[in-house]
Amino acid sequence: MKSDPKYTVRVLSTEAKAALTALEKEYTAPVKEEKKAVRRADKTNAAHYSTGAVAAALTSTVMMPETTHEPAVLSDDVVRYSLVKKKGYVQLATTHGNLNLELYCNLVPKTCNNFISLCQKGYYKGTKFHRSIRNFILQGGDPTGTGKGGESIWGKPFKDEMKPNLVHQGRGVLSMANEGPNTNGSQFFITYRSCRHLDNKHTVFGKLVGGLETLAAIEAIETDNKDRPIEDIFIRDTVVFVDPFQEVDEQLKKERQQKPPEEPVAKPQQPLKTFHSGIGKYIDPALCKEGSPEESVNKKQKLVADAQFKDFSTW
Repeated sequence: MKSDPKYTVRVLSTEAKAALTALEKEYTAPVKEEKKAVRRADKTNAAHYSTGAVAAALTSTVMMPETTHEPAVLSDDVVRYSLVKKKGYVQLATTHGNLNLELYCNLVPKTCNNFISLCQKGYYKGTKFHRSIRNFILQGGDPTGTGKGGESIWGKPFKDEMKPNLVHQGRGVLSMANEGPNTNGSQFFITYRSCRHLDNKHTVFGKLVGGLETLAAIEAIETDNKDRPIEDIFIRDTVVFVDPFQEVDEQLKKERQQKPPEEPVAKPQQPLKTFHSGIGKYIDPALCKEGSPEESVNKKQKLVADAQFKDFSTW
């Protein structure tokens, strides 16, 4: 059969036959990878710097030639968080009263976005505050109730957002619980008093603005030898009053729906008029004629300073 690759081969050595047989058994055709859709920058996510493709193509022979500069595309989080200028407000309805929280969305947007999103999902509903240490903190946010569970809205730990002006100073400071640097999930704690030794170790992202009597009632509950409250303290519901991230999403959606301004239509160029053939055929000979001689300019008389001394009696 002419379709057989071995049709034109007359003689094969034993080694060649063995190699071809092994190749037929082991060879698998490469899978064609689907080309990912190239994400283009628009007016909302365009960076002030380029992708660097032109420079890479110029200095490296392995890169595809590229002659057009394109702005780099900023991630959605970078665009969203840069537009957040307001604070958020959330209420935790517990079995012992309400805790009203103010969130610093404009300062630590990623942490606040995680907390607000979990509240909107109802992630904290039915969870309990599993740890309470008098004159220290009240900790919760773990669905397992063990202090070892819980995850962020992204399904993995996220980085700390330390700010020098956000410290554990005073009663009612809202901060993230973690197992070490950059291990934030869903657990949080509220301080009963100042805990400055926790600064630069835990991300402060809000404070208690209503429900101090509720916090005092919870602090008064007795605990066991593992700092677990003897009386269960559950979060019945979570209510988000102000969500700056939703407002930013709506703003970006409106901006992207707006039509870009139409570019002015270039006027068609008229063909140049030729006056003669050869060099300078587009130059009008009438413009090359000599004009009338200009009138002579009166020379300015040069003033000569009088260098003679005179009578100084009038001085």
